Amino acid sequence: MITIKIGGSVVDNLHPSTILDIKKVAESEGIVLVHGGGKEVTKVCTQLGKEPKFVTSPSGIKSRYTDKETAEIFTMVMAGRINKTIVQMLQKNGINAIGLSGVDAKIIQAERKKKLLIVNEKGRKQAIDGGYTGKIKEINSNLIKSLLENGLTPVISPIAISEESEFLNVDGDRAAAYVAGKIGADKVLFITNVEGLLMDGKLVPKLTLAEAKEIRPKIGPGMEKKILASTEALDMGVKEALIANGQKENPISSAISHDGCTVIKNE
Repeated sequence: MITIKIGGSVVDNLHPSTILDIKKVAESEGIVLVHGGGKEVTKVCTQLGKEPKFVTSPSGIKSRYTDKETAEIFTMVMAGRINKTIVQMLQKNGINAIGLSGVDAKIIQAERKKKLLIVNEKGRKQAIDGGYTGKIKEINSNLIKSLLENGLTPVISPIAISEESEFLNVDGDRAAAYVAGKIGADKVLFITNVEGLLMDGKLVPKLTLAEAKEIRPKIGPGMEKKILASTEALDMGVKEALIANGQKENPISSAISHDGCTVIKNE
């Protein structure tokens, strides 16, 4: 089994061979797709006159600040347009996909963050209300596994449900890591727009779990999340995490065969 995280602007950014490549891999081993969509959410927020707000944590991680209205837009765009566009694209190519959000059957349960520690404009640390951002607690792995057993390809949007049954925004990369860990996937693959982790302009082809943890604080924001999610997945028993470029031919099978990507292994 393999869990694959794809961006939300998937349709524009993937190589045309990707969907058939997914089909080929799905036939030989089960695939679970988790998607993002931050750019699209930002675009729709702006169209609706809702100014997107981003905050930076003391360790330098930039993330979307989600108030109640943003959580509703996030749910609408992620579980609606993006999720169904991916399902439609897969169905069109003969992959029997089922689109779900983390709210459905409590696929992703999370705890609402009561407070967020951020660095304000003056560079000082400040605690603010947590809004509708979640810390993932549990994954309904039985449901995901039974869908796979029935020959379906789950496509999951990263909206979690809180104990109070609220919509929570959770990070897509970390959602993919938790899904992979809890369903016992062999691999988690993060599809991005670069070859993998680049240090000084060069691709880092291999990292151990310990090296990945050590190197993480020294990496820029986008890739830092992928390295963090990779280490979390490996800590949960996933055998390898892969970070690969979706803009090359057959990106899934290339990554599985360790061709031109970053491979992180627990050794």
